[in-house]
Amino acid sequence: RSHPTISGIMTSLQKTYRTRLLALFDPACTVAVVCVVLALLLFGGRPCHAQQLRAPVPTADSSELRGIFFDSLSDAFVGEKPSLASIRESAVAAKEKSMIADAAVDSGDEDSQDGWSSIISAASLEDEVKQVRLRYDSLITTPGKFNSGGYLSARIDLTVLATLFGVIAEHKGQVRWKSDADAARDLLGRTAANCRAASTQVYNEARLRKADLRDLLSGTGLAGRKGEPITDWSAVADRSPLMEYAETLIETLEDDGRDEKSVQANQEHVRRRAELLAMLGKVLTKEGIDGAGDEDYESLSLAMTKAATEVSGALDRSDFEAARLGITNIRSRCDACHAEYR
Repeated sequence: RSHPTISGIMTSLQKTYRTRLLALFDPACTVAVVCVVLALLLFGGRPCHAQQLRAPVPTADSSELRGIFFDSLSDAFVGEKPSLASIRESAVAAKEKSMIADAAVDSGDEDSQDGWSSIISAASLEDEVKQVRLRYDSLITTPGKFNSGGYLSARIDLTVLATLFGVIAEHKGQVRWKSDADAARDLLGRTAANCRAASTQVYNEARLRKADLRDLLSGTGLAGRKGEPITDWSAVADRSPLMEYAETLIETLEDDGRDEKSVQANQEHVRRRAELLAMLGKVLTKEGIDGAGDEDYESLSLAMTKAATEVSGALDRSDFEAARLGITNIRSRCDACHAEYR
């Protein structure tokens, strides 16, 4: 094999450089070169940091913010700047105050036997007696209607009326029918207990209570019948009818308190039903009522009383949104109780 000569090598190199030079004038290659040159002109020598792409920090004149923000944190405090110890003391004091308020609901205050006047007004008691009496009158019409299911509704109404008169008898406020309340409580409670079953005899007894209520509310009274103060409520009310009544109150309360405007428009009805629920929560813990003495049960029942009194308190402050939230709280307390007891 022959070795290449110097002359042959030079000729080969000339052909190679000529080929590459011609390639520079290819259209595609020309476009690529132009792009590279433009990129160097635009970005060459300037680093593209993310910070340079952000909007500049806004500036504001301090005079424009005067009166909106404090110049320093110290200016935000009136008086001495609180310490961690003082904050803890305030928290303890607030907790003690809450416990005192809860105790007032549980045991009553100095001006009210069993605390009735602190949770329900005389007006709410009187209005509810009138409302339930009208409903009861519509049930006691004929034996057939009574025996075909009316006796069940009559039992609830009689139980509620007996409970209302039981509270009226112990209430320290000026409530109508107080002089006859003990006797009315006993008569209505006895007939309510008999309405567990339907019969002609029970219907006739229910008609007598209808006449008694008419005489009592008209001012005639109960014809000299007398009753005595009680501590055992077993002859007054059963838990089951009272819970059905409470459920009806809560459902109506929720309808009246769908939103803040609804509460404001219906605040009279909202207050009465909230006070009645507060009363029921306490009645359900009275001696003789099924479940009374059970600490868990009493705690749940009194939690409903507390939630209901908070609704009344919110109405006193005209805080209708807080009242609406309180109604939701009543429902949650009731559901918590129903989950354990029926």
